[in-house]
Amino acid sequence: MLLATSAFRRGRSSSCVARALRQRASPQFLSTVSDKNDDGEDDATSSPADVEDATAADITGSSDAGDTLDESNGVVSPDETTHPDNEGESAASASTNNNEDFLTTMSLRPTEVVNELDRHIVGQPSAKRAVAIAMRNRWRRRQLPQELLKEVTPRNVLMIGPTGCGKTEVARRMAKLSDAPFLKVEATKFTEVGYHGRDVDQIVRDLMDVSMNLTKKRQMEKLRGEAKLLVEDRILDMLSGPEYSGTKGQRESFRSMLQEGLLENQELEVDVPENLGGAGGKDGDGTVLAFGGDSNSMNVQAMTDLMKKLGGVGGRGGRGGPPTERKKMPISEAREVILEIELEKLLEKVDLKKEAVTAAEETGIVFIDEIDKICSSRDFNSKSADASAEGVQRDLLPLVEGTTISTKYGNVNTDYMLFIGSGAFHAVKPSDMLPELQGRLPIRVELNGLTEDDLYKILTVPEANLVRQQIELIKTEGVKLRFEDEALRQIAKTAAHLNRTVENIGARRLHTVMERIMEEISFQAAEMEQDSEVVVTKDLVKERLSDILTTSDLSKYIL
Repeated sequence: MLLATSAFRRGRSSSCVARALRQRASPQFLSTVSDKNDDGEDDATSSPADVEDATAADITGSSDAGDTLDESNGVVSPDETTHPDNEGESAASASTNNNEDFLTTMSLRPTEVVNELDRHIVGQPSAKRAVAIAMRNRWRRRQLPQELLKEVTPRNVLMIGPTGCGKTEVARRMAKLSDAPFLKVEATKFTEVGYHGRDVDQIVRDLMDVSMNLTKKRQMEKLRGEAKLLVEDRILDMLSGPEYSGTKGQRESFRSMLQEGLLENQELEVDVPENLGGAGGKDGDGTVLAFGGDSNSMNVQAMTDLMKKLGGVGGRGGRGGPPTERKKMPISEAREVILEIELEKLLEKVDLKKEAVTAAEETGIVFIDEIDKICSSRDFNSKSADASAEGVQRDLLPLVEGTTISTKYGNVNTDYMLFIGSGAFHAVKPSDMLPELQGRLPIRVELNGLTEDDLYKILTVPEANLVRQQIELIKTEGVKLRFEDEALRQIAKTAAHLNRTVENIGARRLHTVMERIMEEISFQAAEMEQDSEVVVTKDLVKERLSDILTTSDLSKYIL
């Protein structure tokens, strides 16, 4: 196939390869493709028609114009590939279809979102309902007519509640449900424009990096089946030469031996791109280090793309490709490497940047934590000189309202991004924020502090609760750990007491209490006999926590 590059040629000139490719017809190629993937299982993408889909975009001289390809995957029909003028339209259609497929993943109903959140988070029904409605409104907006679509903007949320009550966890679980680009930032890490430090525009640039990684991962999963079909032919090209250079029987014998696993230890020389699966330099390929400048600049990114096409900076890949390194490895290891190479080639046909920008603009979620720390109380008339205070609030105003930020992937509009602010608001009140910022966070959700009963549920209800984590950790040593219900009640009671008397840190207090109880058991577990059982009782909990309870009242006076 045309996807075979110089990394898989065996000393043949480019004219010979071009002449041989012209002689290859689609039916001859399709007859040599196996209907099974490399795992030996039937694959829905491994049919001859699908192989034709994978090659139709490259073999412009194909005569099989009668077969119609699947348009939902963004693949054009063979008769369209005979006309070079249609390539731009086909790529645009493929990108549009991929964007629509991604946006339809946000169609969960609010009750389904709340039920999913209940599996991991205890209580806080008001916060769960707020984020569930925000997610559903994203999907509803996509169903509106085009003239109304641009007028509907997301309703940003402000979560108010003590630390450790689940504010961050609600937003994090919500992002996993929707598979949307999600970024959590600390408001205190940013400084006012003009001061040394990070400005708030970096939030959008970081979100674009997340969106780009998600888009690339999603596209790789879509193309993995198509790439697996190409791996076997690449290996056969290295074993017996290209398909056109030898007899068909010799190639088929190698194919049968390869499928039976008889050649797994046979070594091959593979030209591996140096940046395959890794990152070098500031933006992944070292170009920024070579040319200097900001990696978020579009000019630097354009120069990076140009140098990739020309073969990198001082690379050994030759013309038209990135620098490569020849490595010798067995077929068992080479199969995964070649699969990654083929995936990278297939990804070149997809406009990842455009799809990533669309995903960030339409479905991006920014969670701004500790937003109360950039507020100053209005009881004092003195103006704060802190570069991370009200100046950051003023810089956040256009970002939350909607503006255009320049990134290395292009201009990104923040009009339809969802912003969720979060803060404990112990020392200040929500009304101490700038009035303009308050207006841009219209939905306010107050989260309740955790009671003793809530702490008990946190120990038992979530799927990956602390008790289960400890049981599974000790189980790796061959020891069975069991907690009595009375012991769990005592743990919750102690954690609630410490939150009231020392400092209210919410559910994080359970980690402190649990580690104190498990300290001796974890230390001795490796020395215990196999299949022995350890039971955590109420008396054991009281014994391990006695020193904490007696000194808790004095801890607040110790400097």
